[in-house]
Amino acid sequence: MDNKNKKTLQFSWPYKRKNYLLFGVGVFVIIVGYLVMYFGEVDSFQSLVISPLLLLAGYLVIIPMALLSIK
Repeated sequence: MDNKNKKTLQFSWPYKRKNYLLFGVGVFVIIVGYLVMYFGEVDSFQSLVISPLLLLAGYLVIIPMALLSIK
């Protein structure tokens, strides 16, 4: 076979250091959200407002940003 006809496939991982740091921050925010919910009273402000906002930010903003931002 001719070497000119062979194509070399090189796989480049699309995620860089920034993506991993952002993913780690997202996981940290999610863990903090669950801890705030765990340590708060059942009807407290932190269990009903702060914790869900942290969880939403982690799951719906930070983690998708880490996975979708490729540069």
